[in-house]
Amino acid sequence: MQITHLGHAAVLVEVADRRILIDPGNFSSAWHDVVDLDAILVTHLHPDHVDPEHVGTLITNNPAATVYVEPGVLKAVDLPRGEGIAADTSIDLGAVRVDAVGGLHAIIHRDIPQIGNVGLVISAEGEPTLFHPGDSLATVPSGVDVLAVPAYGPWAAMKETIDFARAVGASHGFPIHDGLLHERGVQLIYGRLDAMTGMEMHDLRDGAGWTPDA
Repeated sequence: MQITHLGHAAVLVEVADRRILIDPGNFSSAWHDVVDLDAILVTHLHPDHVDPEHVGTLITNNPAATVYVEPGVLKAVDLPRGEGIAADTSIDLGAVRVDAVGGLHAIIHRDIPQIGNVGLVISAEGEPTLFHPGDSLATVPSGVDVLAVPAYGPWAAMKETIDFARAVGASHGFPIHDGLLHERGVQLIYGRLDAMTGMEMHDLRDGAGWTPDA
């Protein structure tokens, strides 16, 4: 498995001869020119996870890619093609399995209606298992080796993020959802996660591919 953080929530996963892009949102442009994808996955409809201006071009430029999105995205974003992936369902991408978990976005405020959100667990035989939770800390799947940790959002506090990471129990982690943080904020949260969760943290903001231990 090779993991490349393409800014904010966007993550490219290369595993078992499959190239999978998760959450191409509008807080990042590093994914705009990505090609040769086998799958494009979206956790929920917020534009920092699916960029309504550029995602259509991404899909068009990757004609062989299957597109699976949280069902609410299909009504909110104009996609050239796409299928819904609901919580508690799975898809097979060759030798890669994707399990959708959760179902609801974290509460931002009681006056803001909750939308759908699916966390994505990506696994392949003989490879580490990766969990990208989207915007929710409510679901803790088992058997996760690598956790994409939301570093900051208006729906979470550090105490919740640390407890979530501890509950998942992954051996490795890397921050995502960092587009609202300046450098000092990233380093503060990164340091706390590294010191307090038992995970070995990795800073992938340079955009280089990282291969976690099996």
